Amino acid sequence: MQVRESASILPVNTAPKGFDPARDLPGGFYPMYQRLHAAFAPRRDALIKRRREVLAASLAGHLPQHLPPSAITKGDWRIHLPAWCQDQRNQMTGPADDAELVVKMLNSGAPGVMMDLEDSMANTWPILLRGISNSLGALYGALTYHDAKRNQQVAIKPSGAVAMIRPRGLALSQGGIIPGDLTPAPLFDLAMVVHQANPARLKHPLCFYIPKSESAEEALWWRDLFRALAAEKGLPPDAIKCMALVESHPIAYQMEEFLYNLRDHILALNLGRWDYMASLINFNLHDPAWVLPDRNTIPYDVAFFQNLRVLIPEICHKRGVLAIGGMTALYPSRADAALNARALKALEEDKHNEAACLMDGAWTGHPDQNDIAVRQFPTPNQGMQRPAGAARYPDLRPAPAGVGKTSLAGTRAAVRTTIRYRFGVLQGKGASLLDGYMEDLATDRIYRLMIAQRMAHSRAAPVLDDSGTTGAIGSTGTPVQHTPAFITRLYDAELQRILSELPHGAPAAIAQCYREARDITERLITANQFDPP
Repeated sequence: MQVRESASILPVNTAPKGFDPARDLPGGFYPMYQRLHAAFAPRRDALIKRRREVLAASLAGHLPQHLPPSAITKGDWRIHLPAWCQDQRNQMTGPADDAELVVKMLNSGAPGVMMDLEDSMANTWPILLRGISNSLGALYGALTYHDAKRNQQVAIKPSGAVAMIRPRGLALSQGGIIPGDLTPAPLFDLAMVVHQANPARLKHPLCFYIPKSESAEEALWWRDLFRALAAEKGLPPDAIKCMALVESHPIAYQMEEFLYNLRDHILALNLGRWDYMASLINFNLHDPAWVLPDRNTIPYDVAFFQNLRVLIPEICHKRGVLAIGGMTALYPSRADAALNARALKALEEDKHNEAACLMDGAWTGHPDQNDIAVRQFPTPNQGMQRPAGAARYPDLRPAPAGVGKTSLAGTRAAVRTTIRYRFGVLQGKGASLLDGYMEDLATDRIYRLMIAQRMAHSRAAPVLDDSGTTGAIGSTGTPVQHTPAFITRLYDAELQRILSELPHGAPAAIAQCYREARDITERLITANQFDPP
């Protein structure tokens, strides 16, 4: 058998040494999984090969485009939206391995909760198993955590919240399950959840959040997997439901076809804006007109988001499903009143804009954001209204000319954030609150891609030094060439700054972990590895 090797700098999540899948996985799981792997792994590999071809074509100037009108887009088919998910005005999201956070999300009053096995969770074996276990406990309404302040166990309160699970994306693999081979990570995640789920105990329907799709064809892989898993459990073919993220540039052109292929299962599309921004950079990496400004200076209503924000409700409401908005990265703070006010104001403006585009709900990551987010959406599902005068085939690639600020300070912030984010991952944290922003794999990808495009187009799209200091690298107000050597110097400088800020007496292992994080991040950039690791 040919072994599927990963060329990534980062190791594949692999079961520990001595692990025996036939012995150590749940009873009856392994024979079923071997059948699933044989059926779905080759198809996944072919889809990933096609992704690489589409990206290569884009970088050669043949960018993604809208598919031509077809029987699918001209037909009058509609999707039935069950009563239990009519109201999704806010979906709280967080890492599934954190039991306390999962319980708090389900007790927050949010209409929806997404337990994440992907971007906000470190992709390691023990953390993955804990995330799957917590997710099952949440689906049963049985998950608890110990509140140390009150010295008591806190349980999930009965509510109408919809609980969903986001598996890892199609590009990721899992090692240690099939001898001599890698297996698709989302196949393993879904199979582990569905196989162990006891339908009689479930307080929530089985519903998954599909991440990082890149074509309508990929929807057929998920459709067939849902049906195969339902058959294994003796459930109706359409028993497993899903929502899906629009977080790659190619899928934005195939959303209606994607919905059609999953029409017996899908309930919503969600604009995963941060991964979408990363993908937009990646597919336009050859073009100096697409050098994006500093991330936190890009307005929430920038045209490349806004055009897509209008198109998603147009397509979703035409077909009877929900359109969900994205995450606001600026995080509230109960310790910093000024930051808290700024974060909640940004949230209100952002979600009001999404509601005005006729989206049906939003994503948030903190309980304090729930009420504000919900209030921006006047009614559940906005009555399936469609935006007036919406273009069916709008420009989804309006260049970001005249938007934000492109500065050396922004490059430094990107370098610093990627080091600290990767440090958190090495410490077992898939998401970290840094400088008031919740950073996860999606925002890390944005920063690595921004650095790469500034290196690629340093002369054509200059980055100005606005540090305002004499003797800094570059000079105030002048273009700074972002050569590989220059980026290395920035990584060295930011690493030293981080190390100098460590508390006196910090363990040597902490400093070494930061050094490792710095090395991994720069190598990912110079090796052009921008897919989710």
